[in-house]
Amino acid sequence: MFPDMHWASPEERRKLGQTRRKQVGRQHHDELNIKARQRPALSLLERVERGRIPALLKLKHQLMAQSPFGYFRGAAPVMAADLAALPNTGILCQLCGDAHVRNLGAFAAPDGRLVFDINDFDETIRGPFEWDLKRMAASLVLAGRESNHKEASARQAVEACIERYCAQMRAFAKMPSLEVGRFQVHRIGSVEPVHDALLKAERATPLHTLGQLTVAAGGKPGATRRFREIKPALARVTGTQAERVLAALEPYREMLEPQRKHLLSLYRPVDVAFKVVGTGSVGLRDYCIYFEGNGPQDPLFLQIKEEAPSAYAPYLPDARPATHNGQRTVEGQRAMQVQSDPFLGWTHIGARHFLVRQLNDHKGSIELEDMAGGALTAFGQVCGELLARGHARSGDPLVIAGYLGSGSSFAEALGRFGSLYADQTEKDWQALRRSGKVGAKS
Repeated sequence: MFPDMHWASPEERRKLGQTRRKQVGRQHHDELNIKARQRPALSLLERVERGRIPALLKLKHQLMAQSPFGYFRGAAPVMAADLAALPNTGILCQLCGDAHVRNLGAFAAPDGRLVFDINDFDETIRGPFEWDLKRMAASLVLAGRESNHKEASARQAVEACIERYCAQMRAFAKMPSLEVGRFQVHRIGSVEPVHDALLKAERATPLHTLGQLTVAAGGKPGATRRFREIKPALARVTGTQAERVLAALEPYREMLEPQRKHLLSLYRPVDVAFKVVGTGSVGLRDYCIYFEGNGPQDPLFLQIKEEAPSAYAPYLPDARPATHNGQRTVEGQRAMQVQSDPFLGWTHIGARHFLVRQLNDHKGSIELEDMAGGALTAFGQVCGELLARGHARSGDPLVIAGYLGSGSSFAEALGRFGSLYADQTEKDWQALRRSGKVGAKS
């Protein structure tokens, strides 16, 4: 009745994970081989900055120069090269690719409920599961240092994150696959940084965004609203350039589900702007479109964000090549998230690839100052749980759980790695500050 193919049993899959310990032992994940870098960190950054808007690159470097964590946010290509130089498990799943504490946040699900999850997928790709965990580990140490934690406290937060990841993955390995696919994390709202982000998201309504990003034309009450001019962060786009951005809505509409396409048809575009976003994305093209639906009190903001190839792509020769980097980002996000932005999609402007999503619709993020005291460890556990869910949805929890086993050696090794990589990040940050790329030395 069915094709004659081998179906791997749960026990076979678990044993497959166990055999991968021969490739890299769990206690050996504290290794870092900076001497294996084929080019300096600044050269790696320059390579991925080709094709970006030259006038904005200095701003990107200034943002990265503000702190070691700021540098880390923009240096995913450097860490991708460093991770690729290390032995890996070969156990693949969908990676967030830029797993750090500021890339989790609150947003509105399609049914209007506020959820908290990983929310940045610019670097998403299928790769070794531990790469996300190592980037998260380094980010927790850097966040801890920046929020005045002792090194032992920061490392404890990493171990709590990884232990929570391991425990959750073992639980997923015992659950029906359908339940894993729809598993909801309910308790995280009681964690103070998450609670604060949810409160911010509750206030970040489309009308709130309307007041923040637009003004009445000519300053006249009741006049049609236009985007503010807050250069270089926000600038109106007009003429031929605006027409090209609006024309990109057509291929975007074609990939939407019929019900989303109908909903979008109820809104008319009013104005277009160029917006600077993030740290790693500065220099890429990012547009916002302001729409009006059922009157002036019904605004909709869509972001059309340029997507470059994943920083990990050069190091994963067996990965499925992305024919469209906006589509790669969307599919990676949907693979890892239980609920995603209902307007998530992709388009193109000329030969450049773009992601489309809502801008600031009930979104709230974590700030490093929220990590004081016990909040760092509590938030680390949230990070571990959400990464475990994303990896279990897109990979095989039995194989990953088989590799992890029941001991603490993996979590302890990641704690050591987090400190080592944070140290290296600080050295690379100092090199950027000395390089002259940020103007006057700070």
